[in-house]
Amino acid sequence: MEEKFKEIILQAGKILKKGYFDIKKVDFKAKKDLVTQFDVEVENYLKDKFSKEFSSEFNIIAEESDNSNIEFCNSIIIDPIDGTTNFVNQVPHTAISVGVYKNKEPFMAFVFNPILDEFYYAKRGEGAFLNGEKIEVSKEGEFQKALMATGFPYSNSTNTDDLNDVIEKIRKVLPLCQDIRRLGSAAIDLCMVARGTYEGYYEMNLKAWDVSAGILILTEAGGKVTNIKNEKHDLFEDKYIVATNGKIHEELISILNS
Repeated sequence: MEEKFKEIILQAGKILKKGYFDIKKVDFKAKKDLVTQFDVEVENYLKDKFSKEFSSEFNIIAEESDNSNIEFCNSIIIDPIDGTTNFVNQVPHTAISVGVYKNKEPFMAFVFNPILDEFYYAKRGEGAFLNGEKIEVSKEGEFQKALMATGFPYSNSTNTDDLNDVIEKIRKVLPLCQDIRRLGSAAIDLCMVARGTYEGYYEMNLKAWDVSAGILILTEAGGKVTNIKNEKHDLFEDKYIVATNGKIHEELISILNS
């Protein structure tokens, strides 16, 4: 099954890569929330192929689709282009994210960045891989040496509370860690923690499709994912995701809540 998923996602990556270097028609779902014709094209391709192969086992939840009548349980969750702003501006941190869930629990995960030719994959209980090589989280346990990642919500232009919260959390975290990065793709950020590049990552206002794959890739690489209360992260309910190598998790949670 996973080989068929990989095959389909690799083909969809060709659409993303072509679009990355092509002229894009950009529309706005909200003030800072972009969508292009390639988001729709990649999503339609994936939905069509997945439906033909897996409709008896899984339903499909996808970013650019109407998901109102779809119940999350045995589901394939698709983000056709995570990091659309990067995609539009030719910043190479952009990826297809596909999380496969059974009984609401992560089962398989795929994050493919065709611009940098990086294919992340995980299956529950079998570890996490980048281009076929096993990956593991960083062993760094000292917060001052930890390289962190975060993101800024689209709501920062319209919601003063969200903007203030983001700035306040950076004010708390930045002096205590090595530094903070902001690449603009939640799926890739989670994979960067999984591969040991970052020690930790946190962000607010993400959608299920942003993180559905990265969560399993990180946990299979030995990391930890929770909400800001250090409880099990809920894809559809939690405002914050906190993800680390596990060694700095309690400290990061403590700092974010201080």
